[in-house]
Amino acid sequence: MDGKFNENDLSGIVAADKAHVWHHLVQHKPFETADPKIMVEGKGLRVWDQTGKEHLDAVSGAVWTVNVGYGRERIANAVRDQLLKLNYFAGALGTVPGARFAERLIEKMPGMSRVYYTNSGSEANEKAFKMVRQIAHKRYGGKKHKILYRDRDYHGTTIACLSAGGQQERNAQYGPFAPGFVEVPHCLEYRAQWDLTGEAYGQRAADAIEEVILREGPDTVGALCLEPVTAGGGVITPPPGYWERVQEICRKYDVLLHIDEVVCGVGRTGTWFGYQNYGVKPDMVTMAKGVASGYAAIACLVTTEEVFELFKSNADDPMDYFRDISTFGGCTGGPAAALENMAIIEEEGLLENTVAMGARLIDNLNALAERHRVIGDVRGKGLFCGAELVADRTTKEPVSEAQVKAVTTDCMAQGVIIGATNRSVPGFNNTLCFAPALIATPDDIDRITEAVDGALGRVFG
Repeated sequence: MDGKFNENDLSGIVAADKAHVWHHLVQHKPFETADPKIMVEGKGLRVWDQTGKEHLDAVSGAVWTVNVGYGRERIANAVRDQLLKLNYFAGALGTVPGARFAERLIEKMPGMSRVYYTNSGSEANEKAFKMVRQIAHKRYGGKKHKILYRDRDYHGTTIACLSAGGQQERNAQYGPFAPGFVEVPHCLEYRAQWDLTGEAYGQRAADAIEEVILREGPDTVGALCLEPVTAGGGVITPPPGYWERVQEICRKYDVLLHIDEVVCGVGRTGTWFGYQNYGVKPDMVTMAKGVASGYAAIACLVTTEEVFELFKSNADDPMDYFRDISTFGGCTGGPAAALENMAIIEEEGLLENTVAMGARLIDNLNALAERHRVIGDVRGKGLFCGAELVADRTTKEPVSEAQVKAVTTDCMAQGVIIGATNRSVPGFNNTLCFAPALIATPDDIDRITEAVDGALGRVFG
């Protein structure tokens, strides 16, 4: 853009936005005296706002979505061509891009078999919950219907998804919630609930899940829903030994393992899916954000053939199939975009780049921790990293959410957009979040951490 836009050029857009747009996750009172920021253009890792100011986007569209970066003409063209040929048909029938992408996706997910299309991560998780409930009725007289979720994990914004949400501030004021959802403890070693470290802590955190299953009754628990890396709850990477024990527990009690890959899926952690870092064999996997890098709406629920077969065991029973529909799961633009998105990741070696640049980002953040004692913990996988800020390293007292906000605001003023946990976990909204597009270069990574370095110095001295 090179500054070709200015405030006067887009004054009508700003006025229309202030008058009519209800923004996500934003208190609008400040807009009475200040203009909202409007993003106008994007290229690579850069976006430009209505004033012409350039920003390096270190969070892939603010919600970890634009995995292959902005301005990908080949994806836009693929969507355009497909929409002109056939833009939509309900998912009860098939489409060419739907079949092609399902085949390509399953190639990346050994052990998985079937793809159910929908239009958002929340809805994909709802579909999984419905499948668990229907299986309970089909096989267990409705009894094995409970779904376990983890403290600090997040699975979406609908009432059922909030019922499975471990972030109290996300849930506040939206109850009462759906019954049959039960919380298990988090696995953040930095905030360990037991006096253990490493693999011993990982196995103990997993054993806590077994304790919940036994308390509730194994004959009542149908599924366990977990993020491979907890995202909005603080970028929590699992401790060693955790996932192996979780898998063992699920098999022991005939509990379906549902992995929520809405954030981690399609390259974010340096593998096609986050669970593939840990040798896990899930029964159900949900995904959204990075599937098409935001170029079209698409989400998927992927299952094993064993789960699929449960819904076709009695064709003579009119109630035996999965009686569900997702209107916009029938849009063809999503799988068309997803096919090109996947091709770009392969052709440009972006999984390998994610591993390399993720290691550089972790190294840079650890170097910052040596200069700024406010950084208590650095963690992450691939290009999904977090830095937890504390007022005191010994007591691990969190800094205030206002101080974290001051850091992100300072970075924004420098032209770098970073994220942070906010209004999620009471008292622990203190983690800076980094998830740049998978195309990030060493210079991009260094620019991000240089901005954080300056912001920490100004906010905390």
